[in-house]
Amino acid sequence: MGATKTDHFSEEQNRLANRMKALGHPARIAIMEYLIQVDTCICGDIVNVLPLAQPTVSQHLKELKNAGLIKGSIEGTAICYCVDKDAIAELQRYLANANLQLENKEKQCC
Repeated sequence: MGATKTDHFSEEQNRLANRMKALGHPARIAIMEYLIQVDTCICGDIVNVLPLAQPTVSQHLKELKNAGLIKGSIEGTAICYCVDKDAIAELQRYLANANLQLENKEKQCC
């Protein structure tokens, strides 16, 4: 079997792309904002604040967790989620570095 397109890029590039892709849906942005605001929560809490059905919220939470943006722990019959601060810090460093490199360019593009 041949190499996939992602094989041509570094582990960091693939990880950052997956995280940014996970943030590419407004519902996931809303979930991240909610988790940041409340620090931790139970899945049912998120369903109460979003105009989405519970299975849809669960799918979005799964995408965020698979991308490493949130962590989840089971407490009894509830699942509690929180934002992975290290993942957010990695995105912040990447964007800050890109911004710094752009600021240091003397010539403006276009």
